[in-house]
Amino acid sequence: METILIVEDKESMAAMLRETLEAEGFHIIAAKDADRGMKCLRDGKIDLVLTDLKLPGKSGIDVLRAAKEVNRLVPVIVMTAYGSVEAAVAAMKEGAFDFVTKPFDTDHLVILMKRALENQRLITENILLKEEISSKYGLPIIIGKSSLISDVAQIVQKVASTKTTVLITGESGTGKELFARAIHHLSNRKQYPFVPINCAAIPRELLESELFGHEKGSFTGADSRKLGKFELADRGTIFLDEIGDMDLSIQAKLLRAIEEGEIERVGAISSIQLDVRIIAASNKDLRTAVEEKKFREDLFYRLHVFPITVPPLRERKEDIPLLAEYFIRKYCDEMKKPRKSLSEEALKRLVEYRWKGNVRELENTIERAVILCDGEVITPEHFALSAEIVQGGCDGVTAADGTLEAVAKQALRTAETKRIVSALRETRGNKSRAAEILRVSYKTLLTKIKEYGIES
Repeated sequence: METILIVEDKESMAAMLRETLEAEGFHIIAAKDADRGMKCLRDGKIDLVLTDLKLPGKSGIDVLRAAKEVNRLVPVIVMTAYGSVEAAVAAMKEGAFDFVTKPFDTDHLVILMKRALENQRLITENILLKEEISSKYGLPIIIGKSSLISDVAQIVQKVASTKTTVLITGESGTGKELFARAIHHLSNRKQYPFVPINCAAIPRELLESELFGHEKGSFTGADSRKLGKFELADRGTIFLDEIGDMDLSIQAKLLRAIEEGEIERVGAISSIQLDVRIIAASNKDLRTAVEEKKFREDLFYRLHVFPITVPPLRERKEDIPLLAEYFIRKYCDEMKKPRKSLSEEALKRLVEYRWKGNVRELENTIERAVILCDGEVITPEHFALSAEIVQGGCDGVTAADGTLEAVAKQALRTAETKRIVSALRETRGNKSRAAEILRVSYKTLLTKIKEYGIES
């Protein structure tokens, strides 16, 4: 059962709200002024705050700020008189979920409150799910709960303990290097270097030296001996990003490094034996490159021992809320800004967008929004997303298809099932007691048990 704090100085209004909301199954705590309301916030867990803006002494804005200090995720709905709409809009900039203008329809208020609580649950469960997959797979940098990303996480966990060469494929911006780092982090090589190199970013004439090193005087400008990336990665992992852009002549030397476990510096007369795990990545179809004679067939099969495909973000939209929340926290911390949350419309916009640039584009979008947002709530106006692409939806899925609702259900189902099962075990099947632990009504618990097919 959710606990609602009502801060209202007019007794008749407070009594009407209490009667209406208790009939909806809410537990009500009432306060006549801001000071009493703020004390209630400090004394116990409040799931939602409903406050009048105009109060004796301190205002509803003070209640709002106090609520966000106690729990930044608690939704706050403000009530205001018709002539005070500007103040209500100012409250939303401070982090209020929404406002209602007196006199208001109580049915509308109840719907608004339930939507606010669902939004809070979505954000909270997203955080829990991110922590769950991190602890389950030991991959703090892989964020997502979709079946696609969970499958990849399991594959990463299995291959990490081996020395097997891994080829990671996927579109640009999907996070291939993050998966490579996860493999290294989970391996027995994690105390040794992880050395990344982008094969497409270095000119062909310099790439060989960067990879394998060179001896002094081996070419013009080689004034001293240089160790290559392979030597620097000895006993660790080298990550060869965009390997499809590597010149054929260098591919031959790479093949030898894989087959023989040795490299030869440019200008050297002897080889160096190394113990390096190789992880390669490409956003190109290497099979097609082999057919076009742009990539060595023997090298392809050496790399293709254990392929991993990272899905594009548009195919795992249920991960978008998780990723967005992670990037918001990351950039708020980096910029030393107060934590921010996404408005419902902002989350809807992110879910509907096509994300041709994948996770990298999403991260850039959130970074920009954090910079521009002066309040506590990020809105669609803080994004710089193409309106045409947003309207086009994602692979034929638009807002009319219930995108946001589907995301919420998928994100909550797993966590809710786990919590219900845990509560039932703790109470040895006593549903009434389990409902109290879960802070839901007995009727709601029975509905969830039936909906999720939970054996009690």
